[in-house]
Amino acid sequence: GKDNKTECFNHIRLLQRFNATHLYMCGTHAFRPLCAFIDEQTFKMSSPPEDGKDKCPYSPSTGYTGLIIDQQIYTATQYEFRSFPDIRRNSPSPTLKTEDAPTRWLNEADFVGSALVRESTNSLMGDDDKIYLFFTERTEEQTAAYSSSRVARVARVCKGDRGGHRTLQKRWTSFLKARLVCSLREFDFHFNMLRSVFVLPAASPDRTLFFGIFGLEWKNVKASAVCRFSLSEVQEAFQGPYMETQDSGSKWKEYSGKIPDPRPGTCITDSLRAKDINVSTSLPDEVLDFVRRHPLMSQQVQPTDRRPLLFRRTTDYTQLAVQVAEAVDGQAYHVLYLGTDDGWLHKAVHVEGQLHIIEEQQLFEEPQPVSAVLLSTQQMSVYVSSPSGVLQLPLSYCQRYLSCYDCVFSRDPHCAWDGDNCVDIWALTNRSSLIQDIQQGSRGCENFHPDVAEKSRSVRVGDDVLLQCELASNLASSVWTQDGRDLQGYGLSSGFRTGTDGLLIIDAKPDQTGLYACYAQENDIRATSTGRPQAPPPAPQLPTSNFLSSQNMEALYLTLITILGGVCIVLTVVLLYVGFCLRTGNRGKYSLLNKNRRHRNSAHMELKTISSHCNGYANGGPKHHNGDVQNGGFLQIVPGEGNTTSNRDSPPPCDFPNGLAATLPSMLRRINGNSYVLLRQSDSANTSPNGYSFTDELNKILEKRKHTQILPRPDESSV
Repeated sequence: GKDNKTECFNHIRLLQRFNATHLYMCGTHAFRPLCAFIDEQTFKMSSPPEDGKDKCPYSPSTGYTGLIIDQQIYTATQYEFRSFPDIRRNSPSPTLKTEDAPTRWLNEADFVGSALVRESTNSLMGDDDKIYLFFTERTEEQTAAYSSSRVARVARVCKGDRGGHRTLQKRWTSFLKARLVCSLREFDFHFNMLRSVFVLPAASPDRTLFFGIFGLEWKNVKASAVCRFSLSEVQEAFQGPYMETQDSGSKWKEYSGKIPDPRPGTCITDSLRAKDINVSTSLPDEVLDFVRRHPLMSQQVQPTDRRPLLFRRTTDYTQLAVQVAEAVDGQAYHVLYLGTDDGWLHKAVHVEGQLHIIEEQQLFEEPQPVSAVLLSTQQMSVYVSSPSGVLQLPLSYCQRYLSCYDCVFSRDPHCAWDGDNCVDIWALTNRSSLIQDIQQGSRGCENFHPDVAEKSRSVRVGDDVLLQCELASNLASSVWTQDGRDLQGYGLSSGFRTGTDGLLIIDAKPDQTGLYACYAQENDIRATSTGRPQAPPPAPQLPTSNFLSSQNMEALYLTLITILGGVCIVLTVVLLYVGFCLRTGNRGKYSLLNKNRRHRNSAHMELKTISSHCNGYANGGPKHHNGDVQNGGFLQIVPGEGNTTSNRDSPPPCDFPNGLAATLPSMLRRINGNSYVLLRQSDSANTSPNGYSFTDELNKILEKRKHTQILPRPDESSV
């Protein structure tokens, strides 16, 4: 039941740094997961592979996330075919798992991401570091507010968790989960499927932000939303009320009873250490039993702006990455790179609670989903992976914007106008003279007046004419003027119609003569249209040593040898064919008179045939043979070639068609490219079998030829 063209390979699911010298990698290995240590210098396995069934899923399509923290491996997935989803910590620390009974902590969970937050840094209460996991699971809350069957979740475990002593042995004692809400509140429209998540760290752990891509459960409806959550709101939800189950888990409601002390699900802090609780195995059984039965929190995690940053119809986003960029005004802006399911990359900037799309770039000729997006500030590049490969792209394309307005309208924090060009500000230390407006995208270009070339068009009265105008921005609208006045109305009755390609003048009239100008209007600013932006430069090729490897060089040599061998075979066949045709042509040359015999009072002649199909020469081209020049495509008699002798005996009689005598004439001449007639007879005494002299018979033939229809090609049988 497995697809051997897509699934039965070693799909890499985990590749992270293990220590200063080695990486750790896990792959599906055709549904037999294996893991191995990779030497960073040689990028080869430093030891034999080990069994990965507890660290890697069997299937390449199963949701999975993994982290390596201080040489400890944390993974979350459905590890076996019939097992339940699980969150595990593997060796060398004590192995921990989630609980299945009496309350299942995870219900058909599909994991999309995880992150470590160092909450112990500068913590006033001696808090522990935490691992946050993001997934979508089947909902357990059967309430009016939860109308869908699946919801997005965030779960949390403590890095220093060691499990319980008697209760929750080898189980997490700090597991808690809460719902992530991404919805259009005015329509009560929820996006419940979490597709991707990006964790943006901050100087202070409580200012950490989570960006998520959310979609719909219905696969036949394409729509996406991007929501942003703060760690402080997640922490607030985990400090709120718990949910409890009733009727064997079919109904959930908020727990209203007494909460044990210390609070269930919390990490080991200074307050617990003061009570001689230094590790989780020292927690009371009452607390651990409460954790076992109450993994779900009642409070939902709302987005920071209480609504999505971006909502797009007919677009399915799959992956995202976020970067903090400092603009000319000194403010830090969040720049998002969003990959789609059909191979596009959208660049957006967060301004005043919403995302402004800066550009949309098609990455692949064939539609294919973007599977990962990774940013590198050192390389100033964004890396995008898909089923067909990996692309390296620059973070910005400032040189594409040709005018000040185009550069400012883009609202790209990476780009600014320096007076002559749109430049990348990252490499500039002095930014005082740069023009940039991220907040409004309209200020700074008031003194910019680009040169506009005028074009003359002559049109006959009653004709239709199209005045083209291409806009550089998809967000701009075109505005047309005639002699400086705005054109009012673009209906059929007005004689004008506008479209994406320009202004159409219908049934031109004399009063429509004038100077027309096209302007791009965006952000309440009217600017002269400068046309489409320049195409982005090709992405730089990634440095690789595979191209010069021995295997690739061997393949290159084999390819060249194969091509040269094929050329040699073709040339050999052509030469053999030409040689065969030449031999055939030599056999086709024959003489009607022997060298030792000559007809009385006649010169020796040789009749040669020249074939237009099998002689190796093009039709009509000259061919040299024994010093003679022969014209191709017809028969030719060449006199004076034989050696004369004193033998005056007549040659033996020969039978010829068409009633001609055995004695041949001295010369033939072509008539109008059609056929041949007799020109000269060496012996005037000879007469034709009909009793006429040669002269009379020749005159009759010539007279008859005048009234004969000329054929398109000569007929060799007429000789």
